[in-house]
Amino acid sequence: MNEEKLNHFREVLNQRLKALLEEAGKTVEDLNEAKVRFPDPTDGASAEFERDFLLKIRGRERKLIKKVQEALARIEDGSYGICEDCGARISEKRLEARPVTTLCIKCKTKQEEEEKRLGK
Repeated sequence: MNEEKLNHFREVLNQRLKALLEEAGKTVEDLNEAKVRFPDPTDGASAEFERDFLLKIRGRERKLIKKVQEALARIEDGSYGICEDCGARISEKRLEARPVTTLCIKCKTKQEEEEKRLGK
C-alpha cells in the first residue's frame, strides 16, 4: 500500500480514536452525575438500567479503542492491510468499510462460517 493510502487510513483511525476517547470522557462525567437517589423505586430501576446499558456500550467502545490503536501500530510497523491468517492483501474497499480489520474477506467469511458451524 502506498504512503498516501496509509496516511488516509492513519487519519481515519486517528479521528475515530479521538471520537471514542471523547465519548469515554463524557461517560465518566455522566456516571459521576448519575449518583442520585430516586424516591420512586421504578425511577431508580430505570436509571440503573440506563446506566448498565451505557456501560455495556462503553465496554464495546473500549474494545474498539484497542482495535484502533492496534491498527495504528500495524500502520507504523508495515503490516497494515495484510491478512493475519493467509498473508494476502486486504482490499482497500474492505479497509474503507472496516479500517480495524485484520482479515481479508475470504478469511473472515471462513471464520464466520466456522463460528456458525460451531454455534458460537
